Amino acid sequence: MRITGFRRTFAALSVCSLALAASACGSGDDDSASGKTRITVNCMPPKSAKVDRSFFQQDIASFEKKNPNIDVVAHDAFPCQDPKTFDAKLAGGQMEDVFYTYFTDAKHVVDIRQAADLTPYVKELKSYDTIQKQLRDIYTVDGKIYGIPRTGYSMGLIYNRALFEKAGLDPDTPPATWEEVRADAKKIAALGNGTVGYADYSAQNQGGWHFTAEMYSQGGDVVTADGKKASIDTPQGHAVLQNLHDMRWTDNSMGSKQLLVINDVQQMMGSGKLGMYLSAPDNIPILVKEKGGNYKDLALAPMPGGQGTLIGGDGYMFNKNDSPAQIRAGLKWLDSMFLTPGDGFLGDYARAKQNNAPVGLPEPRLFTGAADAKDQQVKKANANVPVENYQAFLDGNQALQMKIEPPNAQQIYSVLDGAVSAVLTKKDADIDKLLKDASGKIDSILARG
Repeated sequence: MRITGFRRTFAALSVCSLALAASACGSGDDDSASGKTRITVNCMPPKSAKVDRSFFQQDIASFEKKNPNIDVVAHDAFPCQDPKTFDAKLAGGQMEDVFYTYFTDAKHVVDIRQAADLTPYVKELKSYDTIQKQLRDIYTVDGKIYGIPRTGYSMGLIYNRALFEKAGLDPDTPPATWEEVRADAKKIAALGNGTVGYADYSAQNQGGWHFTAEMYSQGGDVVTADGKKASIDTPQGHAVLQNLHDMRWTDNSMGSKQLLVINDVQQMMGSGKLGMYLSAPDNIPILVKEKGGNYKDLALAPMPGGQGTLIGGDGYMFNKNDSPAQIRAGLKWLDSMFLTPGDGFLGDYARAKQNNAPVGLPEPRLFTGAADAKDQQVKKANANVPVENYQAFLDGNQALQMKIEPPNAQQIYSVLDGAVSAVLTKKDADIDKLLKDASGKIDSILARG
């Protein structure tokens, strides 16, 4: 699940409109008669994002100048992918030749046979072997490659250094366990004046999303390894709900207002009234630019619990009707646009800094080896945020198991919302019954496929 539209330095959100004719999107027509290979692509920033859009257009123009035999036609809309129309576009033959997907889309798109097999061509993608294997594997189904990762994120704990200091806590030693989160939240809430120690989501499927992240952090899971049954009625599942219940009702460290969603929690953190909440690094610039926060006060730690973290991200897949020439052109475009360390739309940190975009956030960490070293070197040279505030996150993440969202994630999150909201709004909530009932509903979802 992704709420904020994470990008490495820019916010680029778009898709091709359903109103476009099929020929305007992914028709397989590569316009070879003109001597050029034509590809349609999506996720160009909308006109309202003037700076991002201009960079995207500049980078396409630069790519076309270097590759005069390729014509790139970019489509924009908001957001990059609308879950309500995604399947309809695929089924109706209206998807672009190279189209944006969330990690959780990969297997589904392959299962409904709407993706081109990139395996014979991927050797032509110069950057492919430099991308983290665990991210590459997300787009590999039954040994075949169907997509290319573009960004990746993992969840962590955002916290307010200023409130930690006021509460007598060491801001350079963030909580590493859920017991420590609870103890620190209690001290922060004791500051009074409406200060909340820890906040969590519990509505609009976002409570289920965070429940999943909290399960992963303690070594648990939401579904069994074969994806056929729920696995929430476990010691880890009980621990997640019990901890939330106790912070809410015993410690009074979560405030009285509940059924919160991401915007509510971001407002609290940006206003300096919240000590901690779970998030990915991309929340930090939003807290500063939109919610009134200050970079120097915002820090990031790895997920408490020390076992695992929820990861997500996005990438591009190719229309099943693409010609070999279009696939080759699309791979070249991805290399140039997104997968060259320190360059392109996502990696030109010098350009980002000149335009007051945040540079130096700890993610995404897409590459490995020499490519990662170069990317980090250029990022560090252009950093304009306090990178030392994120060192704990970088260090701690190395030891965590990276786990993607469960199958049928949104349906499962909707079920889990009920359990999370219950323990945060009802002091006498029966955790055993909540988990048993939710397990039955999740089993039914998984049985339907």
